[in-house]
Amino acid sequence: MRAMRARRLVVAASLAAMIVAAPARITRGQERASAGLQLTLPPAVHAVAGEPLTIFYDNVVLTEAPERYRFETVCPIGADGDRCWTATPTDADRGMHRLRLRVHEGDRLVAEAETTLHVAGRDAGQGRPLTLLIVGDSLTHATLYPNELARLLSRPGNPRWRMLGTHRPAQAAEGVAHEGYGGWTWERFVRHHEPAPDPAARKWSSPFVFLADGQPQLDVRRYLAEKTAGDAPDVVLFMLGINDCFHVDPESRTAVDERIDRVFEQAETLLAAFREAAPQADLAICTTTPPNARESGFEANYKGRYHRWGWKRIQHRLVQRQITAFAAQEARRRFLVPTNLAVDPVDGYPVDNGVHPNAHGYRQIGGAIYAWLKGHLESGDTKQP
Repeated sequence: MRAMRARRLVVAASLAAMIVAAPARITRGQERASAGLQLTLPPAVHAVAGEPLTIFYDNVVLTEAPERYRFETVCPIGADGDRCWTATPTDADRGMHRLRLRVHEGDRLVAEAETTLHVAGRDAGQGRPLTLLIVGDSLTHATLYPNELARLLSRPGNPRWRMLGTHRPAQAAEGVAHEGYGGWTWERFVRHHEPAPDPAARKWSSPFVFLADGQPQLDVRRYLAEKTAGDAPDVVLFMLGINDCFHVDPESRTAVDERIDRVFEQAETLLAAFREAAPQADLAICTTTPPNARESGFEANYKGRYHRWGWKRIQHRLVQRQITAFAAQEARRRFLVPTNLAVDPVDGYPVDNGVHPNAHGYRQIGGAIYAWLKGHLESGDTKQP
């Protein structure tokens, strides 16, 4: 059994490496038709036996009209629907599966991509200690997806979890804490020092920045020493990207890529600081969630200043760059969490908000992180007790 599982893991790793190199494999004859679609899948998708998994088609292609296309998923489990592919794996499905997504326009195959589906067991990580730290923006500040993650981890068959963090909003469930603040970016966590924090006025200082000789200085080691009583996290989850890139001009691919370059420079600074302070921690970067499928959500928020299609183009490019930058870095204890796939761009959002999900959408984010964690635990990538 161990030898068979090892062979499956080797095959999956080979597939993942191939997918990173070519996220959307198409023939030369299909190249022009698919260029605008930019079908993008991460190297791995995660599920848990007994839990539903969904990939929404609109979240993996770049188009204003996904309904024009027919999507076909080739996988030993699951089934295609009108807007998504859905599977609820059984215990017998535990392991690695090849998943191929094809996009058709009429009778033509216009794009194709592959990924590896990792189905973890219900008991993955059972009884292990697991200390989590979540770093994020307003999606984390809302605390709904951390609450959902805590609920899922509290069921039988799971690790003995704890969450670190200085931020515990009123809506936080028992044991839930994080470092999530509305409007924040990678750079703000790296540099921002507020001399007179006032949570009531939404004035926060980066929990990782301290004054040294009168100057703000990033010091994650001091954060762990003073704010967590020296308790280092096993896994640090980063859910950032919306505020970093939202205001860039979507009409300029150069401007978008230049902004992402600068964002990744700040991300590298923060990730390096965590690596130095907590060398055994696994650093997990969540892909940026998709926009509300309705333009009305953007009109309600931004009154014509920003539009759904503009942010969709930026967000899609950001996810592509996140895959390139952070996938296949397990040797550096860096991991990619494909949270962008799971959020329903219609039913997961209210009609009057462009980027903040409703309760259902937040639960989908929590479920996606839970599935990744279970697969991560099952692969033996976290510390053993």
